[in-house]
Amino acid sequence: MAETIFDKIIDKSIPAEILYEDDKALAFKDINPQAPIHFLVIPKKQIATINDITEEDEALVGHLYTVAAKLASELGFAHEGYRAVMNCNEFGGQTVYHIHLHVLAGKLMGWPPYTDKPKHLE
Repeated sequence: MAETIFDKIIDKSIPAEILYEDDKALAFKDINPQAPIHFLVIPKKQIATINDITEEDEALVGHLYTVAAKLASELGFAHEGYRAVMNCNEFGGQTVYHIHLHVLAGKLMGWPPYTDKPKHLE
């Protein structure tokens, strides 16, 4: 699998504002925030898309959500609420092919989260 920008953040060859790290996951602030609070939680294991998650990855993916909840509590927005979402492939909005959980908070989130008609319906 090709190296991604997230691999470079994991190995510290490019800087990031890291919020959390353990042997399985890393959380850091998004460089192009879409909300007042926006960070990513990624596994250290490279998994390209949601479609590539296997049964052996189930605990790891669950751990990403545990990290998100822990940070939401520590940063003080857990009770107010937040969005945790993972995009998959081009039409899902994925731009880096290493799964990552977006955690967004600090504003009221709308639904649906898009305003344009989906490409396949044009």
